[in-house]
Amino acid sequence: MITVLCGGVGAARFLSGLIRVVRPNEVTAIVNVGDDSVIHGLHISPDLDTITYTLAGSMNTETGWGLRDESWNAMEMLRFYGSANSIDPDSASDGEAAGWFSLGDKDLGTHLYRTSRLNAGLSLSQVTDEITKAWSLGLRLVPVTNGELRTRLIRPDGSELAFQEYFVRERHQSTIASIRFDGSDTCVPAEGVIDAIGKADSVIIAPSNPLISINPVLAVPGIRDALIRAREKVTAISPIVGGKAIKGPAADLMKDLGFEASVVSVAEMYAEYCSTLVIDNADKHLRGQVEGLGINCVVTNTVMSDPDVAADLAQRCLSVG
Repeated sequence: MITVLCGGVGAARFLSGLIRVVRPNEVTAIVNVGDDSVIHGLHISPDLDTITYTLAGSMNTETGWGLRDESWNAMEMLRFYGSANSIDPDSASDGEAAGWFSLGDKDLGTHLYRTSRLNAGLSLSQVTDEITKAWSLGLRLVPVTNGELRTRLIRPDGSELAFQEYFVRERHQSTIASIRFDGSDTCVPAEGVIDAIGKADSVIIAPSNPLISINPVLAVPGIRDALIRAREKVTAISPIVGGKAIKGPAADLMKDLGFEASVVSVAEMYAEYCSTLVIDNADKHLRGQVEGLGINCVVTNTVMSDPDVAADLAQRCLSVG
């Protein structure tokens, strides 16, 4: 069994490669839910949906989120009502008529289904099982917790942003002084998460943002300890290549929070619970520094420009040790 800790587009691409080299039913993906939010009255799970749509071959590759071949009638009506009532849709909070958070009509169907099932008393894990079954994905997607875990980003002036406000409305341009994971003190791992780590033959940390995709997972009590116990079989893939993030704000956030945007910083973050770090050829000159931290370092092509590269990367991770 292979267990992958993940969140975001990089994780989705990696998983799409992984299920080309192993049977999907051998894979459990433990997914970040710190990005989740209630917007337009609906429970939105961006990382779960990004992975689902990507693996189903239905991701909107033009936007990088949502479903392809979308229509936008519902959003047009939302803006119509907001305009008529002097609500600025581009400055609304994520709990209001937030026109800046666009959801296509088909994508809305996913969120309507999830919200109605949650309101009927199902857990997020149960609803996720139903959604992945409908898409015939084969692998198991598990939210790290069924509790309300929420990433909050704090600016230098003390003002706070919900994750989607930072990522979508502000287009991750705000300078961030610190990050907090609300609910982490009361959340518990979803059923099967700890076992998926402990019983796995290989645990892989996907090339996801360490600060806002992996750290929320680690903030759930019990997850970090489980990884520490499994350290010798934990392999991580650096999302930083040549001092930059392939996609998203990882490099900028690292700099904001006082880290160098490099594979060495990623290694320092992961050293406690990770025995191997996979880095790109562009960073091969830093291999010695990574290994100096007590971590095995594997150098290969990590830029998943097509499914074949993603599959090769997955195979390389599985061959470690």
